[in-house]
Formats: sequence, structure tokens, C-alpha cells
Amino acid sequence: MTNYKPKDFAELLGVSVKTLQRWDREGILKANRTPTNRRYYTYDQYLQFKGINTENDHRQIVIYARVSTRNQKDDLKNQVTFLRQFCNAKGIIVDKCIEEYGSGLNYNRKKWNQILDEVTERKIKTIIVTHKDRFIRFGYDWFEKFCMKFNTTIVIVNNEDLSPQEELVQDIISILHVFSCRLYGFRKYKKQIERDEEIAKELQDRNLSNTRAESQD
Repeated sequence: MTNYKPKDFAELLGVSVKTLQRWDREGILKANRTPTNRRYYTYDQYLQFKGINTENDHRQIVIYARVSTRNQKDDLKNQVTFLRQFCNAKGIIVDKCIEEYGSGLNYNRKKWNQILDEVTERKIKTIIVTHKDRFIRFGYDWFEKFCMKFNTTIVIVNNEDLSPQEELVQDIISILHVFSCRLYGFRKYKKQIERDEEIAKELQDRNLSNTRAESQD
């Protein structure tokens, strides 16, 4: 179960940390305490605060597995096997297993977007993945909060072995390639502007010369 620091939980509820502290003192929303006496909150507290009843919640539990290319078919299979074993060990009944090929930098992945659509339709209760970057390479925290707005939990099993390091290298290279192309495009565009200005100046000089010649005639 996801735990939240007071700052993160306050942001999730749309209140200030001071408000949480006051609610804790007044018993309105009691904080949990770690062995070192630090306050934290749970997802169940969020649901209770929002008045959401989960006892009769029949939304789907979904496994999501992703790799960048079809050359990583074995990695994809290993992800699915590991996640199913995890769910079986925890007694979790999986409604759907989604496998996808596509970069973690790609926000236009078809199946991934379908998951987000179903999240907004409140059809999905839990999304289970092996590692954060299997869901999205960058911006995971934002998407986690987005899902929580619709009462969907993302469970990260945190199996580092199923998070291929070569993918990270490929994604970094992709980012560098994109910015290099943009930089090259900007330089090319700048040269084109300079060239156009030279052409415009040349035409202006020619027109001026022609005007002077006609006036002398």
C-alpha cells in the first residue's frame, strides 16, 4: 500500500500541511507514525476521506508489461511471468494482462492510452507493473497522482532485473537525437533567414539602381 509524506498527502487532498497538522491534533484525520515518530498517510485514508466505499468495488485489476522493441520479446515474457507469480503469491485475481511494445518516452502508446482512458472511466482499480519505467520513463509521479484522482492505484513491484538498462541508454540517445535535430533545424533556419535577407537586400539594391537609371533617362 502506498504511503505518503504529509506534504504529498496535503497536495493530493488540495489542502496545506498546516491543515493536516491541525486535523491530526483535532482527530479529524489522524496521521500514522513511523518508528522514528514521523507522520505519514495511506491510500486507504485518502479513500476514506473522499468517502469512497471500496467494499463492493468490482473494477479491474490489470497487469501492464512493456518493452521498447520486439527484439525484447523474452524480456516481455519474463515481466508477465513475474507479475503473475507475484499476484498469485498475494492472492490477487488479475482481470486483464496487457503487453505492449513501445518506448517509455512515447506518450502515444495505444494500449497505454487505453488504460488511462479506462482509469478516467473508473473501470480500473489497480495497475501492477514491475518497475516505474515500464509504465512511463519520465513523469511517473504525475501519472500516479492522476490515477489516484480516479481511485486507481499503481503497484510497483520494483524488480530492477526486469528494467533493462539498455533501454535507458536508448531513451537517452533518442532524447539527444531529438534535440540535435532541433538544434540543426534552428541553425539551418537561421542560415535560411540570413540568406533571405541577403537576397532581399540584393533585390532592393537592384530596384534602387533601376530607379536611378530611369530618372536619368
